[in-house]
Amino acid sequence: MKSNGFLPSSSSKVITEIATMRLNDLEVEVIHKNIKNVHLSVYPPDGKVKVSAPVAMSSDTLRVFVISKLGWIKQQQAKLRAQQREAPREYIDRESHFVWGKRYLLKVEEKDAPPAVELKHSRMLLSVRPGTSPENKQAVVAAWYRNNLKQTIPPLIEQWQPRIGVLVQRFYVQRMKTKWGSCSFHSGTIRLNTELAKKPLACLEYIVVHEMTHLLEPTHNSRFIALMDQFMPKWRFYRDQLNRLPVRHEEWGY
Repeated sequence: MKSNGFLPSSSSKVITEIATMRLNDLEVEVIHKNIKNVHLSVYPPDGKVKVSAPVAMSSDTLRVFVISKLGWIKQQQAKLRAQQREAPREYIDRESHFVWGKRYLLKVEEKDAPPAVELKHSRMLLSVRPGTSPENKQAVVAAWYRNNLKQTIPPLIEQWQPRIGVLVQRFYVQRMKTKWGSCSFHSGTIRLNTELAKKPLACLEYIVVHEMTHLLEPTHNSRFIALMDQFMPKWRFYRDQLNRLPVRHEEWGY
């Protein structure tokens, strides 16, 4: 969760400095680097606050900026701490698992064959060799989710590229602890959280559009919001739907 501000550009020399700012009971990690805008972020699970600021920005100016955002910071921290989380998975029979927003009950079958996952009616059938540990069962299911996502994303990218007017050079699917997605503006790549395979398809599509729009506008400024309104008028509905759903017990929403 980020909030942005504008400052004059700094020099071209790459500089990174990390410091800590304290405002009463609020601790803020400050990173000065070669950027034009100031970026304020609140991270899970407990609402840690980080600020990335231009090298030339003084500590007094930065302090005033953070103070002006205290209300927003408290609001984001409250959302993170209140978000519902899934219980840790044990990979046992009749445990609930979700695929594209639909609930399935796990059925574990032990047999001397390569591991596999199959959906049948309202069940997720997990086939593993006898004696497979919970950690290895988790790895099998995680790989299956990742493969599902890799097959589903390309048609969405192809559908939205001409609408948005960008070309995605490459996409990656990976476990992400703090975001549903991210993008690299300069390389034209996007990254998507494997957990999206558990959420409704409309939520995945929203994140794909969100990250592709960042290839036009890398920050969450007024231009980015206007572009999202143009491309996907109901994006706020999908964002709120995604953030209401339970997330993995050690993770968060978007």
